[in-house]
Amino acid sequence: MEFKQNNTLGQIVSKFPRAADVFHDYNIDYCCGGHRTLSDVSKEQSLNVKEVIDALHKHYHSSTSSSTDWEKAPYLDLINQILQAHHAYLNQNLPMISEQVKTILRVHGQNHPELMKVYQLFHRLKTDMDMHLIKEETIQYPAIEKYLETNKLEDLENAIQVIDELEEEHEDVGGILKSLRSITDGFNAPDDACQTFISTYENLEILEKNTFTHIHLENNILFPRVKKEI
Repeated sequence: MEFKQNNTLGQIVSKFPRAADVFHDYNIDYCCGGHRTLSDVSKEQSLNVKEVIDALHKHYHSSTSSSTDWEKAPYLDLINQILQAHHAYLNQNLPMISEQVKTILRVHGQNHPELMKVYQLFHRLKTDMDMHLIKEETIQYPAIEKYLETNKLEDLENAIQVIDELEEEHEDVGGILKSLRSITDGFNAPDDACQTFISTYENLEILEKNTFTHIHLENNILFPRVKKEI
């Protein structure tokens, strides 16, 4: 596989999912910003595009694991992947991280006033994601499954009509995650941090990465595939 400057981020991660690791290292948003090309994002973030491409090629050639091509996989397989790898992760980990964020604010908030902002941003994200998951699981995914059963235009339109709303919510979540990364200095705990403090920031970074992949699978693969059915 050859990576080029005019490839979009979404195209790259769709064809080579582990490219997400490279983009994460360079703090490149490949989910909500998946429509941008490597050239565009390199200029925007003052990155050396050749260095990024070289990193992608190195990661690709060192990868021995096979990856599912979600652009061609059956819809239900893709939806199950999102549910099992991302919805389940959020349902399990958002409450746990919530308690961690609350704990470090109480213990370290006096010396680290930025933790109040971390608390506010995280709980805004948690509230948004809780509602977002419900909307996907009770409206969009069932509508897609019904269309697959009936092949009726009406059912397809029901599956499509919520997409714009879901994409707007993805943008909001992506913005919150970027703010969290900024306020936490890239999720780097300060020198006086206890183990809980360090663990909280580590979990926030895992949350960011999992959510970016979740949004990528929908914005860059699932939603465009559904729209092409028209």
